[in-house]
Amino acid sequence: MNIRSGLVAVLAAGLLFTGIAAPADAGATYTTTLRAAARALPVAAENNVGYDRNRYFGGWLDQDKDCQNTRAEVLVTESKAALSYTTARRCTVATGRWTTTFDNKVHTSASTAQIDHTVPVAETWGSGARKWTQARRVAFYNDTGYAGALNAQTTLLNQQKQAKGPEDWMPPKNQCSYLAQWITVKARWGMTADSREKAALVRLADQCAATNLAITKY
Repeated sequence: MNIRSGLVAVLAAGLLFTGIAAPADAGATYTTTLRAAARALPVAAENNVGYDRNRYFGGWLDQDKDCQNTRAEVLVTESKAALSYTTARRCTVATGRWTTTFDNKVHTSASTAQIDHTVPVAETWGSGARKWTQARRVAFYNDTGYAGALNAQTTLLNQQKQAKGPEDWMPPKNQCSYLAQWITVKARWGMTADSREKAALVRLADQCAATNLAITKY
């Protein structure tokens, strides 16, 4: 496994910054290293008792009331070409140009990609979200405030990933940028990592080139 691939994508996503600062309160941004961020995640056993995705996280929202839900907003943001829509109201994206970072595959039809939660919803529940408010869980599900939280990915690879963490599954391409996004999402939302996940994150982070992260707490 070539864990060093994908650092260019990290740079492009704006994840690299200079300087190190202490963690900040919600809404503020702090900088840290990838390796330090992996080591800083608190350890707790994953508890998935009571998990119900639809009941506790809901679905895609139209947060700005423009008729485009979160899925459409991600597709609009990530497209590298002009978009077409299924209707004149421009609510649902039909075509564009997306490069999915799990495999560097180019898609021109929105139907060939799924929107992936970098940290899967089931993982989130077991890593602390079962103690969150309903509003916070819904906000996580629709998090467009950090570009690495939700991304268009090839359907087959997203289905292979399912609810697996980096200890059990890594994408074929851009592995360091994926790792940086995973750790950033966990830190952004104040999630824990179980002991096996934490060990894998530290090991994998140590195999990446020195990388700094900017993390905005939610």
